[in-house]
Amino acid sequence: MNESLQQITLAGLRNTNVATVIIVDDSKFMRALVRDALVAGGHEIVGEAENGFEAIVLYQTMKPDLVTMDITMPEKGGLQAVAEILKADKNARILMVTALGQEQIVSAAIKLGVKGFVIKPFQPNRLQEAAAKALS
Repeated sequence: MNESLQQITLAGLRNTNVATVIIVDDSKFMRALVRDALVAGGHEIVGEAENGFEAIVLYQTMKPDLVTMDITMPEKGGLQAVAEILKADKNARILMVTALGQEQIVSAAIKLGVKGFVIKPFQPNRLQEAAAKALS
């Protein structure tokens, strides 16, 4: 097998297990933490959004395997974005990544259909495990 064909084949094998992810958080620092954890877990970040409006547009454009969603954001919050994304695509997989003290909102998000939640601050392996569960 020539080297370039082998690289294409290996790349294809690698990509079959890679989930595409959109990260939604108004904090650039938090988006970087989420990105680093998920990339280390083997996922591909296909987009980032700073608010719910951007999240909805990005979701419709990219159709990712998973969305990580903050709750409290300017302009349009995470709960409203979750409701709109799930209304448009009932099979959307959304993982809430939120601060402590927002348990009631997390409960409402789970009723809407999110696949799980991770409390900030988080250990990278906790986010990776939650992502794997949401994708299963």
